[in-house]
Amino acid sequence: MGLLDGMRRFLHRMAESDERRLQDEIHAWASRIPGTSPIAEAPTRTPVKIAGVVRRITVHPEHGLEALEALLADGTGEMSVVWMGRRSIPGLTLGTRVVVEGVVGEQRQGRRMVNPSFEFSA
Repeated sequence: MGLLDGMRRFLHRMAESDERRLQDEIHAWASRIPGTSPIAEAPTRTPVKIAGVVRRITVHPEHGLEALEALLADGTGEMSVVWMGRRSIPGLTLGTRVVVEGVVGEQRQGRRMVNPSFEFSA
């Protein structure tokens, strides 16, 4: 039975998409960071700590100021993180693993965290 189970797992892994494998890998990493909440379960209007990988970075004007926006993913979902008055953060690039801490808000564009504290993670 062990060989048959092993073959089934192998065939399942071959059939699943690269995107799904990447999400599983990110989720496994993020769930090991102490004190963090999954993005899909992060409460709004309450201080929360989230670990995620940067999927997209955008710089755009917001209310007359420039703002740096990063889309974080943790395998359970995605959330925008915005730093007002910034064009860049040294070390913050696509694929960077980051832990942010702040308050999640709801807007038309979706859930986002504004001006969180952050640290890079390995």
